[in-house]
Amino acid sequence: MSRPINSTSVVYVPQGSIAQIITYLGEKNFNLYPQVDKYLMLLIGRPQSGWVDIGVQNITRGDFLYKVSHSKAALRPLTLVPGETTEIFFMQIQKDFGLDLTLLKKEYAHLSPEIEGFIVPETYYLPIGISEKHIIHFLVSHAKRYHKVMSEKIFGEYNTIKWHKFLVIASIIQKEAANNEEMPLISSVIYNRLKKDMKLQMDGTLNYGKNSHVAVTPKMIREDISSYNTYLHKGIPPSAICVVGKEAILAAIFPKNTPYLYFVKGKNGKHTFSQTYEGHLQNFNK
Repeated sequence: MSRPINSTSVVYVPQGSIAQIITYLGEKNFNLYPQVDKYLMLLIGRPQSGWVDIGVQNITRGDFLYKVSHSKAALRPLTLVPGETTEIFFMQIQKDFGLDLTLLKKEYAHLSPEIEGFIVPETYYLPIGISEKHIIHFLVSHAKRYHKVMSEKIFGEYNTIKWHKFLVIASIIQKEAANNEEMPLISSVIYNRLKKDMKLQMDGTLNYGKNSHVAVTPKMIREDISSYNTYLHKGIPPSAICVVGKEAILAAIFPKNTPYLYFVKGKNGKHTFSQTYEGHLQNFNK
């Protein structure tokens, strides 16, 4: 029982049998004896699933197993809304959990298959004391399961290249649409313009990264020479511009069949759609 365990302050314990949990913890480099410790765990008490606060490092195996079965970590809610960028989300994590922004971005770049648009927008309950590595691993692992399940339900497979394109288009829809009902219409405009080899010319594509809440101006359109500027470049951006909700993804996959090529926002915040540039100008003047 004197064999020490080098532990982080917060440990994630999955659901499963005691043997499965002990095996999982062993695979995470905790200094355990799976064949012995599963029987110790039976005596100490069943492990709790979720986040567990270990609190100290270099503890004995017995103390570690006791904490795994008796200690819960204090949780704090963290909400990611559709349309927000990962950059801004990480800044919120840095503020709320006192973590290092550079390390968060480094871990995300290492684990995520997408630059942007991959983390699922929802409310998470995360433990105080969690590390940069663990929080990103949790968010990305959850996202990988989410996107795989959603793609397989729709297509019967998870083709990451095809899914990437849908995420990019969904992110533009997310930024541009005034509400969920407009999303299939915005989607139709995107596909119609792409088919005609027209530039998308959509302000939302410039609201990437730190620019999430920046008002797009004519000056910004002229000066931003990045591949996200759809006034300058044809096609879609190289990556999503924000995280996307389920409705935006479905709109990207199932656009409404329309002849629309233009839309303009009215005073009520909703968009009016048109097929011709002349009609677009009339709507704009209104």
